[in-house]
Amino acid sequence: MVNPEKAILIGVLLPSSQKEDCLESMKELHSLASSAHIQVADQHIQVRKEIHPKYYIGKGKLEELIHDISALCIETVIFDNDLTPHQVKNIESIIKCKAVGRTELILDIFAKRARTKEARLQVEYAQLSYLMPRLTRKWTHLSRVEGGIGFRGPGETQLEVDRRAIKRRLYSIKKQLTKISVQFETRRKLRKDQNMVCLVGYTNAGKSTLMNLLTKGNHLVDDAPFATLDSTIRQLYLCPDLKVLLVDTVGFIKKLPHHLIRSFMSTLEEVKQAKLLLHIIDVTQGDPLARIDSVNQVLSHLESKEKPTIYIFNKIDQLPDKKLPTKWFAYADQSCFISAKSGEGVDQLKAMIRSNFSKSP
Repeated sequence: MVNPEKAILIGVLLPSSQKEDCLESMKELHSLASSAHIQVADQHIQVRKEIHPKYYIGKGKLEELIHDISALCIETVIFDNDLTPHQVKNIESIIKCKAVGRTELILDIFAKRARTKEARLQVEYAQLSYLMPRLTRKWTHLSRVEGGIGFRGPGETQLEVDRRAIKRRLYSIKKQLTKISVQFETRRKLRKDQNMVCLVGYTNAGKSTLMNLLTKGNHLVDDAPFATLDSTIRQLYLCPDLKVLLVDTVGFIKKLPHHLIRSFMSTLEEVKQAKLLLHIIDVTQGDPLARIDSVNQVLSHLESKEKPTIYIFNKIDQLPDKKLPTKWFAYADQSCFISAKSGEGVDQLKAMIRSNFSKSP
């Protein structure tokens, strides 16, 4: 069995950030690393006035890491933000191992999770688009690095030293995705007059579990970020005269780069077509209201934030004494509290969905 890649996580606390938000972001980075089968050996947060333009964190802090990197046999240092090619070059010249940012980690997970042809092409397009300005750095290291973050998945075999080869590959992928998109658009037109309901939410909030509960299906459920990359559509009969199409979509995440959203735009088209959104929130993770804001930012990018929405606060069975913070009741008129695992509150949710369509013109 291959030993997991070992990494150290690095975060920065700036004056404009709250300590709690920084800690939550680092916790999420740890979860992402675990999902990529990375063994996190240590983590550090440096308090700074601003991001160092050359090293992201202070040069002295990087030099302090050298001992830990050697002692713990660290292969990769993962930063909780993206790094510029210039920063990567400077950092790696000091630490003598890979330095990667959050986006590369997310792309690595996407590469692992992609199952359909469309998803694989979307991941490859996102990888190549992200790696294009970093091509020189990557090629310098391919001779000494095999596998690991930033080198895994469909994109790695396409990386050639000639930038024109990358551009040709991007053009080819775009043509293939356009062809697939046309096929999907034909299917969408056939569904245009049907009642489409989309599950949206932060990654790992319980969308797939809820979909299985509502439709009595066996859609993949995994306690890890981005278990779902492809849209999955199931029929849901709410009463004899009301059938809806329930769609499970890729989960959103804080600091999700816009170019990644664009890469998965064809998959997210289902959100734009939906008549109702079911916005699922995991009440056990971090600040649920902050996660709502993160998802709503992506929905705004998709021009879908103003769609009719039911806010579903999931996993209430895991709350101590099932006490709900009063600030959550800002969504009381359009929300329900459920456990997708036990089924608690699901009848109320179905009633709310029925009510929404009974009010539709």
